[in-house]
Amino acid sequence: MTALPDSRTEPDGSAVVRVLSYNIRSLRDDRAALARVIRACAPDLVLIQEAPRFFRWRKAAERLARESGLVYVTGGATTAGPMILSSLRAHVERTEDVLLPRTPGLHRRGLATAVVRIGRARFGVLSCHLSLAAGERHGQAGLLLEHLERLGVPYAVVAGDLNDRPQGRSFRLLAHSLTDAWAARPWGGEFTSTPRDPHQRIDAVFTTGGIEVLGCGVPYGLPGVHAADLVAATDHLPVLAALRVPADAP
Repeated sequence: MTALPDSRTEPDGSAVVRVLSYNIRSLRDDRAALARVIRACAPDLVLIQEAPRFFRWRKAAERLARESGLVYVTGGATTAGPMILSSLRAHVERTEDVLLPRTPGLHRRGLATAVVRIGRARFGVLSCHLSLAAGERHGQAGLLLEHLERLGVPYAVVAGDLNDRPQGRSFRLLAHSLTDAWAARPWGGEFTSTPRDPHQRIDAVFTTGGIEVLGCGVPYGLPGVHAADLVAATDHLPVLAALRVPADAP
């Protein structure tokens, strides 16, 4: 497997950024294994789903960030699960936590969003976890695109647990408007669920136009990422993408 590019700033001011999407199942599994996987992926940004949401959730989120060599940015209980962590390489300009309309009888869902700068690259990031119910999920995918537009930035990255496969209506809605990073430049493994028997791709990274995908997939074979840790950490496999984000206009 070819190496995934490391984070760096290019001579033209663009930034190579490593983005990790990870459903961590409310930290109910092996936290040490989870932190080892995240650290080994060396991400600039981690877009998390199923972050801690209840008693002392902020302390749990900050502890995970610290053990992973990152800092807490936004989300968690305030978004019903999606959360963003970052390395110190990222300068956070602003954040917004969004709660989506709730269908009676179903779990509340939300979006964690931020606008960040890495060098001269300025872009939005959005973490999502869409509904298990097909109709609600499709509506949430549409609202996600609306909130992405409201960030008011020329470039953005979306990642999360879609609870939908690439042929599904909600996945296709996002892929029609955005670039599916795995489809653009596959790297590593494809399937994200479940770790013991990966057979479906329901977690994904998407980008807006202008961002170059250098590689995206489940980080099998990455130095420091061990199969036992991937199984022990949570009930999803992570998706790691290397992206080249253009420099902001002077």
